[in-house]
Formats: sequence, C-alpha cells, structure tokens
Amino acid sequence: MSNLDLGMVGNGSFGALIDMRGCVVWSCLPAFDGDPAFCALLQPKIDGGDWSVELEDFSHSEQHYLENTAILRTLLHDRHGGTVEQIDFAPRWRQHGRFYRPVMLMRRVRPLTGSPRVRVRLRPLADWGARVPEHTWGSNHMRFLLSGMTLRLTTNAPLRLLRDELPFVLDRELCFVLGPDETLTRAVSEFVDDAQRQTSDYWFEWVRYLSLPLEWQDAVIRSAITLKLSQYEDTGGIVAALTTSIPEAPNTPRNWDYRYCWLRDAALVVRALNRLGATRSMEGYIRYIFNLAAGEQPQLQPVYGIDFQTELAEDEVPSLAGYRGMGPVRRGNLAWVQKQNDVYGSVVLASAQLFFDQRLRQRGDLAMFERLQPLGEQAVALHDRPDAGLWEFRGHTHVHTYSAVMCWAACDRLAKIATRLGLDDRSAHWRKCADTIRERVFASSWNEERGYFADAYGGERLDASLLLLADLGFIEARDPRFIATVEAIGRELKRGDSLFRYIAPDDFGTPETSFIICTFWYIDALAAIGRKDEARAMFNEILSRRNHLGLLSEDLAFDSGELWGNFPQTYSHVGLIIAAMALSRPWQDAV
Repeated sequence: MSNLDLGMVGNGSFGALIDMRGCVVWSCLPAFDGDPAFCALLQPKIDGGDWSVELEDFSHSEQHYLENTAILRTLLHDRHGGTVEQIDFAPRWRQHGRFYRPVMLMRRVRPLTGSPRVRVRLRPLADWGARVPEHTWGSNHMRFLLSGMTLRLTTNAPLRLLRDELPFVLDRELCFVLGPDETLTRAVSEFVDDAQRQTSDYWFEWVRYLSLPLEWQDAVIRSAITLKLSQYEDTGGIVAALTTSIPEAPNTPRNWDYRYCWLRDAALVVRALNRLGATRSMEGYIRYIFNLAAGEQPQLQPVYGIDFQTELAEDEVPSLAGYRGMGPVRRGNLAWVQKQNDVYGSVVLASAQLFFDQRLRQRGDLAMFERLQPLGEQAVALHDRPDAGLWEFRGHTHVHTYSAVMCWAACDRLAKIATRLGLDDRSAHWRKCADTIRERVFASSWNEERGYFADAYGGERLDASLLLLADLGFIEARDPRFIATVEAIGRELKRGDSLFRYIAPDDFGTPETSFIICTFWYIDALAAIGRKDEARAMFNEILSRRNHLGLLSEDLAFDSGELWGNFPQTYSHVGLIIAAMALSRPWQDAV
C-alpha cells in the first residue's frame, strides 16, 4: 500500500490531506502557501502536526468520497465489532451572491456499531513544525495561537476529554468546527448538519454540469473535483500540488515545493476543465494572468505565488525530517528565476477559448486581445533563445523544441483570435510570425539521421513533451514525422506501462521514476496515430495505479507502482481527463 494513500478536502481557500485512518496530516494555513499547521506528513521533529480520532484496539479502516463531492467518509473498525463513522469536509456553497468558503474544516464523528472507545488528538504546530503553539480554552472551544492567525475549535464534545486527550466511549455523534477565531452563533451540530447539506448540494450541482465522457466517469469526476480544489479563488492562481518536498523517488534530492502557480501547469488545468465545460476556473485564471502581466512588455516568470508573489526564495526547513524521513524539506522554489519560454504560449492558449465560447458572460474582446499581444511579441523574440525548458533544468540551457513550439502556438492562436475579431492586419501579422517559427522548428528540431524530432535544436535526444506536437496543432497526427517520433519515444522512454520524461542524466543524476502525465501524453499520441486499443489498455493500467480514492501524485515507481512526488498533482489529473475524453466510446453507443 502506498504511503500516499491520502484524501484531499478543500474549498478553494485552502486544502487538507487526510490519511486512511482519518487523520489530518497536512494542511497549510490560512492558504495553500502558508505555514503547515498540520505537517505530520513531513515528520516534524517534535510531537504533533496532526488531528486524529484514534480508535482503541483499531483493526482496519475503509474510506471513500461521498458520491460526486469533496466530502470524505472514513469508517474505523475496532477488534470488538465497534465501528466509527467520520465525515470530513471544508464548507463551500453560494451565499449572498458569492461563494462561502471559509478557512474551515468540519468533522463529524458517530458510532455505528458497538461501544467504541476513542481519543481525539488535535495538535497543530507553528513555524513549520518548530513550535507547539500556545493554546487557551473556554466553555466549548479551544484556541491555538499560530503565526499570523488564531485557530479555533468549536465542538459539542466534552472539552476536558479533548484538552487532555483522554479516551472515552463514543456513545453519540460529536461535531467539530476548526477555523477562524469567531464565535458560532448557533448550535455546532446544527451548523455542521446544514453545512454538509449545502456543501453536498454545491458539488452535486457542479458535477451535474460537467460534459463527461461515457466511460471512466468516476475517474474523470474525481480528477475534475481535485483540479477545482487546487485553484485559490481569491486570485485565480492554481497550485501544482498541495505539498512540498515529497521526493520523486526514494532517497533522491529531487524534492521541491509545489504550492505555487506554474503558468504552464495552470494553463493545462484550465484547458482540461474547459473540455469538461467548467469554464469558471478559466475566467479566474485569466484575471490572475492579467494581474501579473500588467506591464507594456511583460517578461513572464514560469512560476508565481498564489498572491502574485514574484520572489519565491528557496530554503531548507530543519524542523521537518521529511516524507518518510527523506529530507531535505524545501520552502520556496528557485524556478522563479529561470527562463522558460513556453510560458507565453501557455497563457495565450489558456485565454483563447474566451474569444470563441459563446456561453461565457464576459467574452474576449479587443481590449483583452490588446493585453495578449505583448505576450505574442515576447514569444516571437524568444522562440529561438535557449531556456531551462519545461523540465526546469538547473544546470544547462538549450533551445528546446517544446518551448519553440509553444512560441509558435502563441502566434497561431493570436492569428485565429484576430480573425475572429475581424482584425485582418493583425491576423496576417501573427500568421506570418507563426509560419516563420514553424519553419525554423522543422529545420532545427528534425533529426534526419535519427528519424525523429529531437528535444532541442540540433539535438539527438528525446523527451516526452514531443508527444504534444499534434495535440497543439503544430503537426498532423498522421504525419510520418510525428508517428516516427511517437514510436521512438515508445522504444526509448517507455518501461512497462509507464514513461520517463527523459532518460539522459541531468543536474541530479539519472531519473528513476515515471512522470505520470508523460504516460498520459503517450496514450493520447497512440490514440491519435491510430493505436487506440493499445492506448486503452495502457490507460486502464494507469488508472489501477491511483490510490484508493482515485488520486495521483507526480511520479510512479516502475517496479512497485508506488506513488511518489508531490500530491495530489494537478498535471497528472489533467492527463487523466484529456486521455479519457480522447479514448471514451461516444455517448450514442449507450443511449
């Protein structure tokens, strides 16, 4: 069983990870990039960093999401026939013309069978697991004085039993509300009942409007909810994952902080949700982008903080031992200083649907086009310049094929948008720019001797991003050059049913695990070149590697199939959705 057998709950303001026993082991407060008050996942060197209902004589547990929601249900069984049901969720619903989504975690616990004895342990830590916060208590609440916020637990459980962590027989339902230091104005059980009902209604309604494929609906719904939970709605930024420093493989130094918004990853999240008809995330993300690119000549970083922060200084945190003791734990990410020239194409691609989708209330117009054009100019200027590439190499730069193709995509989509707006001169300009870049890529990236597109101009190596050339519209899927590249990647990068990003040694040695989204890209490419049965078999195999709740991290071990890397990884769930949409039988087959 993978140690990343975790569930995610959240509401667009924050998120939390809960293990198979219902213990909160990771949650940054008051937002995705905040101090992890719950940090047990990364093994704090002092006791705590978790919130659990511990069952005496524990035997086993079961866990699932309530259908079509982000509400997690855990059943805890003891050895004497006792069973405890635990429900965890973060409230979210529409109220007063906006979404009610406080930084609040709700929990209800009740006995289902027997006379189970439990102990409730609520032990947040402060300053990245370095300090036990001061806490106070009142008639029905406890307060924890964290750095920058006070966390209040309001409950109908006997407070002495919580405060002193005393075991007791659970003979009735108990409710817990953990959130801001605000007094509840109604009975806690009534508040939690009402919140669960409204939150469940919200998620059911959200899922009801998804344009789902016929097959694999459960997997697609779970991935879509996970992507939705990864957007910080105050700004529209989308985090790559909830966690930091879960290594890509056992005992590797490849462990990074993913609690930030990579423009590329976020743009792919938007495209995946758009394909399902969930367009609100796109609108929020475009607001985020335009807040970043407010200048006349925007130079975009590859990654920003969820609050538009530009400097993400990277340091190591000594107070946390790391995932399974595999440090170091990093805070911040040096990728913010890199040049990754594909970001301009990513942003334009994420924006393009605004100009073509008639369902949207605020559609793309001339003013928005004018804000995108400087990004296109950057793409033209940088398409043949060396960069760190989408794999963020820290020790060398090249003119990467994927980056150049994304610069082409920026110009290509701007030409199409200009045509849509009736701007013939602008359309001709951007079409000429796109054609120039395209010709250069064909001339510089095609390796005649090896018979495939290489990862960089004049190069000989392969990398999995080349699988995207047809999906981006750069080349026809049936073009012999694309087919040859897909087949070469299958020979060189595929191991079993998974793919490496690349196999050449980099700054940290030779890659050891499969990068999950690359496997999905290969599945998409196989389907595009006519090998659909093979693609479906691979897709079903990778679905079996998800954890018990249908969630994926960044990487997979080739031999054991164990999940590694930060979790849950938006990139991986994007790949799942796109592949399912491409492979599913049509609805008319069923109805």
